[in-house]
Amino acid sequence: MASITTIARSSFSTPPLNLPSSFPPNPCRKNMYAPPKHTKLITLAIEGEGDNDFGARDPFPAEIESNFGDKVLGFGSTEHKILIPNLAALSLSRLECSNKPFALSEQDAQNLLRKVVGWRLSNEGGMVRLQCLWKLKDFKSGVELINRIYNVVETIEHLPNLHLEPPNQVRAELWTPSIGGLSMNDFIVAAKIDEIKTSDLVPRKRAWA
Repeated sequence: MASITTIARSSFSTPPLNLPSSFPPNPCRKNMYAPPKHTKLITLAIEGEGDNDFGARDPFPAEIESNFGDKVLGFGSTEHKILIPNLAALSLSRLECSNKPFALSEQDAQNLLRKVVGWRLSNEGGMVRLQCLWKLKDFKSGVELINRIYNVVETIEHLPNLHLEPPNQVRAELWTPSIGGLSMNDFIVAAKIDEIKTSDLVPRKRAWA
């Protein structure tokens, strides 16, 4: 019968570990675990005494003397204002035409011209007008565009002057006869016309290989 020999744990000698006084930087530091992107970080406010000021400190005397607070965002004496969007910041197509239009200066007309696409200023017979020209696929597309324009402006008192020019062009003109020139109403109607879909009416661009 085989005999079983029991070896005491103390019979093994373990060599001492010679650890350096300072460990080198961990080479795997960049591979540390990061939470999933969908994880939300939630900051919990601790209820209790104190002002719950986490990690804040009082300024040093030298910082106070340098008036550093005057140069940082959120200074106590900063004046905060809520700016209400003015006319220039609003979309012209969202505005309503006025029953009492006023004449625009040439500079105002030039500034508003940047807010409408494809329109230009023309001077015919001494009267400044707003004009736009569409080149379409065919005559039928021109008729369809005029119908779409009519559907947009039929409820507006201020209507454009539309011209169907064979074989495939539509020209729209806007001005305010009562003032003998341009008013805000002209640019409002032009902006509403700009929102009409025309991609199916214009010729397709050739794609060169």
